Amino acid sequence: MAENTTAVSREEELKKLSTMSKIRSFLPLAGLIAVFIIFNVLTGGRMIKNMSLVMSQIYVTLIAATGVFFIMTMGGLDFSQGSIMGIASIVVCLVSKVNVPLAIVAGIAAGAGIGVINGFFYVNRKIKSFIVTICTMFLFRGIIKYLTSNAPIAGSAKLIMLNNDTLKLVCTLIVLVAGFIAFRFTKFGMHLRAIGAGEKAAKFAGIRTDRMKFLIYVLAGAITGFAAFINVIKVGSVTSSGGNQLETQILIALVLGGMPISGGAKAKFQNVVIGSLLYIVLSSGLTMLGLTTQTMQLIQGVVFLIFVAVFADRQSLQVIK
Repeated sequence: MAENTTAVSREEELKKLSTMSKIRSFLPLAGLIAVFIIFNVLTGGRMIKNMSLVMSQIYVTLIAATGVFFIMTMGGLDFSQGSIMGIASIVVCLVSKVNVPLAIVAGIAAGAGIGVINGFFYVNRKIKSFIVTICTMFLFRGIIKYLTSNAPIAGSAKLIMLNNDTLKLVCTLIVLVAGFIAFRFTKFGMHLRAIGAGEKAAKFAGIRTDRMKFLIYVLAGAITGFAAFINVIKVGSVTSSGGNQLETQILIALVLGGMPISGGAKAKFQNVVIGSLLYIVLSSGLTMLGLTTQTMQLIQGVVFLIFVAVFADRQSLQVIK
């Protein structure tokens, strides 16, 4: 009798957990719809009227967030994304004066190069990912400020002429579709989720975890290097604040999208899209209301804390790798 009662109670607990998990999975989308409706009402319909302007701000965040999504899926963090963006943007601007296609390749290479540094110290020197990337964030932020201390670094006129929403949308969709296919339908995504769920078990399963982790940081850097091209054709030049706070924007966007902090099997690729949309709509809505920067940061911080509290799985949460 006691065993039957225990079995029933366990079954009820599993049903409750399953129900909670389903509710959590729908919360980001519900939050996006609710935030959009609220700000559209508060701004007197300006949100819909200026939708093209709102969407023009999302391309860089979406692309860069894709690489960080892969990192977070395996349980890591990357705080150097803003610095990667700044350095790669400088490289794109300089090389664009020679050749635009070469500038795109150079930007990707610059981002991948910083990813190599992050991956080396993380994998080979066994330093925690957040420590390594914070160090490289400050290192390359200093280089950016040094290179732009006299004047902003401008790109070529040909580069600026490429600034149109169609090109940026196509580039963003290519990255998203490629990332979705790789994550959902290949061993790449399966291995990422396995490492996030448990690195030791992944090793026993025959996954070369160190090699995988190194390549993911290189890939994330390369993706952000490509995002730098999209960023430069929009702004035309790079200042000392180039890429500043991008890592924070990406982290907030992913968490708002329902990304589990510990990564693993619960990571879904839609976290990237929904989270980026939610972050941009939230930021644009607050800007349209004419709020001060301090007030905007306060509200964003409160929303971020709420979503962290909702999506942090306390049973599987572990120390960031």
